Amino acid sequence: MVKQTYLCNKHIALNAKMVDFAGWYMPVQYTSIIEEHKTVRENVGLFDVSHMGEVFVFGKDATQFLNSIVPQNIDKLEYEKAVYCQLPKENGGLIDDLIIYKLGIESYLVICNASRVEDDVNWFSINKKDYDVSIDNQSHNYSLLAIQGPKAIDLMRKMGYQYENQKSFTIKPAVIEGIKLLASRTGYTGEDGFELLFENKYAQYLWDKILEQGEEFGIKPIGLGARDTLRLEAGLHLYGNDLDENTTSVEAGLSWSVPKDKQADYNGKSVIMEQLSNGVSKKLIGLEMLDRNIPRHGYDIYYNGEKIGTVTSGCVSPSTGKNIAMGYVKNLPEICTDTTVQIMIREKLHDAKIVKRPFIQKRNRV
Repeated sequence: MVKQTYLCNKHIALNAKMVDFAGWYMPVQYTSIIEEHKTVRENVGLFDVSHMGEVFVFGKDATQFLNSIVPQNIDKLEYEKAVYCQLPKENGGLIDDLIIYKLGIESYLVICNASRVEDDVNWFSINKKDYDVSIDNQSHNYSLLAIQGPKAIDLMRKMGYQYENQKSFTIKPAVIEGIKLLASRTGYTGEDGFELLFENKYAQYLWDKILEQGEEFGIKPIGLGARDTLRLEAGLHLYGNDLDENTTSVEAGLSWSVPKDKQADYNGKSVIMEQLSNGVSKKLIGLEMLDRNIPRHGYDIYYNGEKIGTVTSGCVSPSTGKNIAMGYVKNLPEICTDTTVQIMIREKLHDAKIVKRPFIQKRNRV
């Protein structure tokens, strides 16, 4: 049975095109993907991302426990700060990528991808061992809204948000429109923005209020289609496409999120450290088509007549008008920025240039 968020009827009333995404009945678009994409880049958009997972981890050994299962230094995470990290297996392959927020002394919130919540919680339980820690999956009790775009702060200020100087990757308890919630300055678009976490019973009220208060800023509801083009332009990974259980953090170009000096052991550490020292056999690259063809997930990448990899994500970039993609290729010395490769599209090879990621300038750091 496909699950629904508490806002499903709101999406249907707005004539959204609904699809099954990760087992959830979700809006892929309300008007057009390009229009919604440009709304977020130029003004402000509202996303229902209540399909994401929320797992609370707390107890005497919560810090030590989390530090034992992710590469990031959780023992260095400060109160009300957040950190992006991955959840590796023993072989370094990734079960998921996460955001971990520190809510208090030995108290954390872990945000999981919708398709991986059960796998993550199961992995937490397997690795709990003798740690004095509670793992509380509250995904079914909370809704999550994302307000994203250059005018997001103007909208939040209008709704009475007190922490307009809140920095990126931090979280604050707040009251908005009379509702107690958690507000993090995070997002998945490359733009400034906030994500609001609150009890399900307030979802429809807050959805309507945000759209009402945001009218003067040009707000629109945004579907999964534009969410995907926005994140791809920003060079952000999508689990199941660009990350999976056969890919490590280093291969995915996420070495910046793996501390080299972390003393504590964690699953896959030996593999990840070896790759940091000696390199990898495959790597993630950015691609820009040299013609009007669109690269899609699963298309093969060639160089000098040899298949060297596969496209993992691709789209038309509404911001640049170019056709862009990310994909994994063999880590050959000649496969570098500005190298021309080919992508097999409808049984014909088409030229593409390797380019740096992100594909646009991100504006999400405050």
